[in-house]
Order: sequence, then C-alpha cells, then structure tokens
Amino acid sequence: MSKKKKSIDMLYGSKDGEKSFMGLPRCKNLDKLDADVAIIGAPCATPYKSVGPYCKDAPTAIRKAIGSYAGAIDHMDFDLGGPLLGDGSKKVVDCGDLDYDEKDAAANRKRIRKAITKIVEADAVPIVIGGDDSIPIPVFQALEGRGPFTILQIDAHIDWRDETEGERLGLSSTMRRASEMDHIERIIQTGQRAVGSARPGDFEDALAWGAEFFVARDVYINGIQPVLKAIPNGANVLISLDVDAFDPSIAPGVLARAPGGLSYWQVANLIQGVAKKARIAGFNIIEMVPDQDIDGLTALTSARTVCNVIGALCRQD
Repeated sequence: MSKKKKSIDMLYGSKDGEKSFMGLPRCKNLDKLDADVAIIGAPCATPYKSVGPYCKDAPTAIRKAIGSYAGAIDHMDFDLGGPLLGDGSKKVVDCGDLDYDEKDAAANRKRIRKAITKIVEADAVPIVIGGDDSIPIPVFQALEGRGPFTILQIDAHIDWRDETEGERLGLSSTMRRASEMDHIERIIQTGQRAVGSARPGDFEDALAWGAEFFVARDVYINGIQPVLKAIPNGANVLISLDVDAFDPSIAPGVLARAPGGLSYWQVANLIQGVAKKARIAGFNIIEMVPDQDIDGLTALTSARTVCNVIGALCRQD
C-alpha cells in the first residue's frame, strides 16, 4: 500500500474505497442504468502540469467520510426534514469512479463526457464527485442540445481565464468555456473572494457576457436571497460547487485557502432554494484535496453537501 493510499485510509477510516455513497445501490454498467439520480466519481480531467492530478483521491475520500452513516440512510435527517431519500419513490444509485490517465487529459474529458451523456440519456440527474476544477467543462459539454441551462457556480474564483499554461480546458477556464456553449443561457456566480487567477480583464469579460456575481462579502451582508432571486422560476439549473467556496474553517482541504468563505448552511440553503423554484438538472462538486484536509473535515462537509443535493433531487418534481 502506498503512503498516500495509507494516509487516505487513516484519515477516513474505511478499508474499502469502492463502497458506494451512503451504501446506495451500485450501477456498474451505465448502459443498463435505471435510476432517477446517478452519482459518479470523476477523479481527473485536465489538471495543469504544475499541479498534477491533485484531487484524484477525492471521490474515495468523500465516500469514506460518509460511509459509517450507511446504516442510517432511512433515519431522520434534520437538514432535509426527513429521510435522505424522502418518500423513497426515486431511485438513487452510485456508478463508481471513472478511469483516468493523468498523462492523457483529452481521453479523460472524452470519458467524462461519454458517461454524463449516458446518464442524461437514461433520464437520470448526474451528481459528479470530482476531481479537479476542470471537470465541469466535459460535464457541461455532455448536455449540448438539451438546454437551455442556467449555471449556478459556487466558488471562491470566477474561472474566466481564456488559457493558463497554454491550456484552454483547464481549471481556471470552466466558466469561460461554458459561456461559449450555445445551451448555456445564464451564468450566476457566488462565493468569490480574495485573489485568484483572474485578471481585471477576465472579470470585465464575464460582466460583458452577462454573468451575474454575488461575491462572498455580498452574501455575508445580504444573505442568499438575492442569488436565488436571480434564478428564473422553472429554469434548468446546473450547480457547480468548488469546495473552496466554503470557509476554510469547515473545508481546509483545498488548493488555495482564503478566509471569509460561505457557511455550510448558506450552501445547503442555496441548493434547497434552487430545487424549490427551479429544477436541478445536474450537480458537480470539485477541488476537494485529501492531502490538504484536516481530520477529514473537508470530506465530511463535501459528503454532507452531496446529501443535501440527493435530498433535494428526491423531493423535486
């Protein structure tokens, strides 16, 4: 066992990294998918050479963090007002993790896009557990022709770089690439704070395109209602959550920590608020870095957020 693998097991306490999320049924063949909601792990898409596949162990860590609660899946979940799966009328499955090759980003993106295409063709809503910050690009691409969609990005950074280190499909460019897709009609971004890769010109480009921003300081002052108000009633919404949107006090396991992030309840209420006025058509959670985590806190915060998404999807029409 490698030192890195051993540290993951020590942090998150499970000997079996292949266990499904919360003990949910497994689907090992996407061609035979029969579910309303499909969880799938995407460990790696297009990381920059300077950082490598820094989040590749995140899907395993997130599953392990919540694994001990598998026997309580039908218990009262006070964050949701009832059991995780609601009245049990919707089927949720875990499709495991996609393979990846850290030296072949194009193949990784193709694999992710193909998997998400199969999930939506089966009329299931994808929950993608990443993985590096570039994963949303092939996820959004897989939904081509099924729009229009509104993106709600919850992130400390705006991700509007045209290229970084010569890469146009990397982790700093997700919203820029999304803006170029015909099926994306609206981008709403919240949680931004501190300093990242964005130059002033990138922010100006985002505003010129029509992206709406509710930065972390605004959320602190005004709450989440202005964000929810910006989402049209009945819209199909793709939620893209970068774990660094959370305050590092509850999610220290990220690449770039910055104080003043969103709280667990702000993110949970955003998710549930979207489900009440619109339709969550897809969700991804990215940039959980197990090697930077402290006492498994980031993995647990991430896992509980995924529970909120599952609960919301099981309760939406």
